[in-house]
Amino acid sequence: MENFASQKLDNARDPSGINLAELNVQAVREGFESGRFTAESLAKACFKQIEQYNAKYNALIFLNSAALDDAREIDRRRAAGEELGPLAGVPVVIKDPMDMAGFPTTAGWSLLYSKTGGVDLIPARDAPVVTRMRAAGAIMLGKTNVPVLSHSGTHANDSWAGPTVNVVMPDRVPGGSSAGTAAAVASAMAVLGLAEETGGSIQNPASAQDLVGIKPTIGLVPNAGVVPLSGNRDVVGPIARCVRDAALCLDVLAGYSSEDPKTLASVGRRPAGGYTASLSADALKGKRIGLYGPGWRAQPLSDEATRLYERAREELRSAGAVLVDDPFAGSGFAELRKPTPPLANFDARGMESIPYDLQKYLERLGPDSPLKSFADFARATASQDALGPSGVLGFMHSLPQFVTALADPSYPPDISEFIELKERYLRIFDEVMTGKNLDAMVFPQMRCELPPLHGTETIQETTVGEINIAGLPGVTVPAGYYESGSPFGLIFVGRQWEEARLIAMAYAYEQATQHRKAPGML
Repeated sequence: MENFASQKLDNARDPSGINLAELNVQAVREGFESGRFTAESLAKACFKQIEQYNAKYNALIFLNSAALDDAREIDRRRAAGEELGPLAGVPVVIKDPMDMAGFPTTAGWSLLYSKTGGVDLIPARDAPVVTRMRAAGAIMLGKTNVPVLSHSGTHANDSWAGPTVNVVMPDRVPGGSSAGTAAAVASAMAVLGLAEETGGSIQNPASAQDLVGIKPTIGLVPNAGVVPLSGNRDVVGPIARCVRDAALCLDVLAGYSSEDPKTLASVGRRPAGGYTASLSADALKGKRIGLYGPGWRAQPLSDEATRLYERAREELRSAGAVLVDDPFAGSGFAELRKPTPPLANFDARGMESIPYDLQKYLERLGPDSPLKSFADFARATASQDALGPSGVLGFMHSLPQFVTALADPSYPPDISEFIELKERYLRIFDEVMTGKNLDAMVFPQMRCELPPLHGTETIQETTVGEINIAGLPGVTVPAGYYESGSPFGLIFVGRQWEEARLIAMAYAYEQATQHRKAPGML
């Protein structure tokens, strides 16, 4: 491991014939099979891309100096005829808050990085999702930038490493908190990236940078070994340039882990043959799709978003879907939403457990960690108290059960109010889906185009809070552009554990429209 700023990429010569912007997992496999390139030469090409573009986009903050050795080992095993994992040789990036053994986990905060005056949290073992990517043969290129404690779904402007820039529109926000992962994938520094969401952090950056993101059902993918914001809402998922790649990555990530007991609920829920088994250009035919309206949320779309959504509706109809206007009207669903003061748009309920969740995360780091408890964490970060009145998570004190949870981080907190709210969300959602015989909801992922990179505006999404509290899955897919060039994306939302159906419908839409264009990069 080395800090990107000091890494020398002397061996990262760009082999001829590898068009990184057009690579997907299938093309990588075909390139290996044909001998057009090797895992090593592909990794070198990615490092060359990083060397050329990372100073502009600030996607990666640490590079993995062992990546080329890992790639050479994949090449050796392939030459020897050994059985390889489904992502063997595929270049991947990992979001910074996910533990990689031997790498600092900084969560974007200067106080959690020794070279910026803080302490180093260097895990002795990988997070389960990282272990699964390694077992699948992925080549881990490095870790990606995030805002402090992943607190924002809009940008990474306050990261110790500096802001991440949107690859599609450099003067607009990149989406957060998985800003660096999205920028790395959008700029073809990697083929796939791991992201994580508590409140929009997969869907926002994916949509903001014209990519595909899968926000899974809570409990499908383990999130042990990931710096938490909420054990009740946090979920890891993929960001990719196409739906099939995201589905292939989800196949690797999903399933039970003894380190995360809530994943027991996923047993028997994964589709036979994996998440690509039902991909079909005809997957929207006959599907009943619910549309955005005030019954879901009493926030209108901008005029231009309305026009783009109208076009997307026609595209869905042309693909064979049956559209249902505002199916949540009169259901009481929209009335459940309640932004947390002083935040104007973000509902933080379910995050009350963060002191306990951090305690458990720190305990997992092992005996050599300088921080072994929430009390240690609080002392080490007291100069910028994240949970204090002026801290990035100061809004937590507006949650009625947070103060009690903070009083004893070693004890599982009372989150009964959140559980009751989650139950109400799920009950209404299931009643509407069943009563209207719906297969999915399909909304604009954002109500209007992206705000400026360094302004005070936040991304105005349509599903953050609702699907995070309910634990529902969502799949984002590119759906065109505003006149300014800002990406316009859709999100497919469905019942718990219905990722396969949503992925299939998103794939059918993607294949029918082919909206995404590779970004021009300077």
